[in-house]
Parts: sequence; C-alpha cells; structure tokens
Amino acid sequence: MNSMNRVLGGPATAYFPADIAAERQGLGEPVKPLSAAQDTALGLDGISLSFGGVVALDNIDLAVRRGEIRAIIGPNGAGKSSLINIISGVYRPDRGRITIGADRFTSVPTQKLARLGIARTFQNLALFKGLSVIDNVISGRAYKVRSTFLAQVLGLSGSRREEADARGRAARILEFLNLNHVSNRLAGTLPYGLQKRVELARALVAEPAILLLDEPMAGMTASEKAEMAEFILAANREYNTTIVLIEHDIGVVMELSDRIAVLDYGRKIADGTPEEIRADQGVIDAYLGVAAENIDGGGI
Repeated sequence: MNSMNRVLGGPATAYFPADIAAERQGLGEPVKPLSAAQDTALGLDGISLSFGGVVALDNIDLAVRRGEIRAIIGPNGAGKSSLINIISGVYRPDRGRITIGADRFTSVPTQKLARLGIARTFQNLALFKGLSVIDNVISGRAYKVRSTFLAQVLGLSGSRREEADARGRAARILEFLNLNHVSNRLAGTLPYGLQKRVELARALVAEPAILLLDEPMAGMTASEKAEMAEFILAANREYNTTIVLIEHDIGVVMELSDRIAVLDYGRKIADGTPEEIRADQGVIDAYLGVAAENIDGGGI
C-alpha cells in the first residue's frame, strides 16, 4: 500500500505537538474560523493549460481564503506545479482567470508579483550559493529598492537607509527561522535542510500576503521536515500569511493544512478539509495501486 493510501486509511504522521496537531485535525480549538464569508485572497476560475496537445490542467476552480494554509496534492504529473506556475505568472493559461485580492488577470504579470503580495519558493533550490545567507535573504527585498544604481554606488543617504532597512528586516527573519547563527556563512556551504530554510526566509522577508511553497520539504530528513512544518505554521500564525502548499509528504499535508485540493491528470477530483479528503472514496480510488514514488514526485 502506498503512502497516500496509508494516510487516507489512518492517522497522519505526528509532526506537531499534540495540542497543535489536535487543532489542525479539528479535535480542539480551531486555529482560525473557516467560513464562506471570509475574504478570498486568491481565486482560480476555469483554469486550463496544455503543452503540445497534452492537457496539464483542465477547468480548475480554486478558492484560497485569507489566512489559511491551502494544500494542493496529487501524483506525479497531476498538474500541481503547473498551477503554482500559473499563479506566479511563469505560465499563461489557455483559458480562465486568476483573482488576487481585488485584481483579476488572464495572466499574472511576473514583474508585478511582489507588489501584488506574492512570494514563492521552488522545488529545486534557487539560492545565490556564493553569497552569504543574509545577502540571499536581503535579495528578497529587491522590489522595494527605489534608489538608482548610481545612488547605491555613491552611497547616498536614501540608498543607505534602504540597505539598513533591508538588512534589519532580513536579520529579524533569520532570527524568526533560527538561522541567525549562520547569517554570515556562504549559502552554498550549508546543509541542504538549512538551505531550504534560507529560501523560505528570502520569501518571507518580502512580507507576502500570499506565499507559494512548491515542495518545501523535498529531500529533507524526518527531523528537518518537522522543523520546517513548525516554521511554516509559525509564519502563517505570526504574520497571517496565506499559504498555498504543494508537498509530497501526505502526513505533513494532513496535519498542516486547513483545506486540501486533490488533482489527478490535470483535473480537480476533490476539495475539502483533511478529514473530508481522507474519507473521500474518489480520492482513495484514484490512488489505489499507484506507486509511492509517483505520489512523491513533483508533478508537471
């Protein structure tokens, strides 16, 4: 039996202390109320995408409530990463609309992504490995820079203020993620798990309203996953950051998420709370006999 079926048929792996796990599973006080009256931070309406005749996404509707952790799961090739790439403007959908706050797009403009309040991490590390950790994190504030290149070279007062502000914010994020002890290390010299955390720090320093996490725990050990899961939950709680999460570890997803959408062959086959997804016969049927390595893969 594969990893998806194990989780759908029983309790998820315990990544959190009992009180937090109870909240995420609906057994205690909810972390936040989830009602239809809540504002929608992000909406996808009829999103379709094909590559050379191969359908990657077929008429996907998805609503992400402000302040929730919204997971997207599915086997390799289900279209999960394609969906994230559409939200972040990397791909232009063939059909459909994307709503971010009060703005609607047929294609999200990547050059305005940060100003729209969106930041993301990637499946594969995208750090500047020859720069220090803190300089990597500071790069996440690049969109805030107003001073000209000449002003930066000459060290004019406005440029110095911007640099000091960015460095201060980066230092606070590094402390929040327990990375301050490696702030001056070259990013490329860190263990893999810490590099993944640095990438999270770079995304958070941009102060995003919506954070897209594309397999943030891929390749991590169990202890590293547990730490990352707690940091993601802390970012959601402390900064009220709306999080869209793609993650192949279904145990993490079941404990961490408020709601889960399930994709299979580019179609959404289920959408609901972890409890609803775990009990959904269509989801169970879709994954019966699927090899665990396919479920653990990254998708299109």
